[in-house]
Amino acid sequence: MERRVAERLRGALSPFGFEVHAFKVGWYNAVVQPAFHLPYPDDTLAFVVLSTPSMFEKALKPFVNKERLKIIRDPVDQCVAYHLSRLKEKFPDQAVDIMFDYELLPNRKPKFLAQTAAHVSGAAYYYQRKDVKLDPWGKKIFGVCIHPRYGGWFAIRGLLLFPDIQVPFLEQCAPVDCVSTEEQRIELLEQFNFHWQDTRYRDIIEVKEKYSEEQKAYFATPPAERLKLLGLTQEIHRSIFH
Repeated sequence: MERRVAERLRGALSPFGFEVHAFKVGWYNAVVQPAFHLPYPDDTLAFVVLSTPSMFEKALKPFVNKERLKIIRDPVDQCVAYHLSRLKEKFPDQAVDIMFDYELLPNRKPKFLAQTAAHVSGAAYYYQRKDVKLDPWGKKIFGVCIHPRYGGWFAIRGLLLFPDIQVPFLEQCAPVDCVSTEEQRIELLEQFNFHWQDTRYRDIIEVKEKYSEEQKAYFATPPAERLKLLGLTQEIHRSIFH
């Protein structure tokens, strides 16, 4: 069952620059605090959804061109929501629950821990300070996921959960440990925590594909100003006042 669902999801999402990776809810719940548990049985089938570098050209720009007068919030969030919500049409006989990376609980905590979900699904390795034997830091250090193909040039966009599909025999695939030396891991965590804006951490490994210069400029721009780069602000203004 997992294979059939995965094939259908990949058929729908891969042409738009998305990846999906399967996991069981129990794998995730076993490694997070109870406050972040997903409220499903342990054997429930779930998928983490990643956007790859090609999503910008294959999904975002066409979406903006088609839906320009309907863009009322972050265009990337709206684009991802559009594509994931359409998946329900592919599974008319199945319940599909969707969680987006930007959604928060009433206590302002995220609905799910995206990097942990990516790790347990085998999509990307979540490097944390516990992966460094001789911890050189005396302050809080945040972890970061690295994809074996894209390095840090990707994003975790959401979860797809299938409450009616139980997969007790699904085998867990470990993520690829592509930053394998102590020195590299220290370098990665230091670059991500102290120099994240220069994006060097994204290239900690040799990548097969990365963001285009246009895409880099877009994500380096403050969110409030990104609409200008897509040529949206004037059209939105006209749609509101005319």
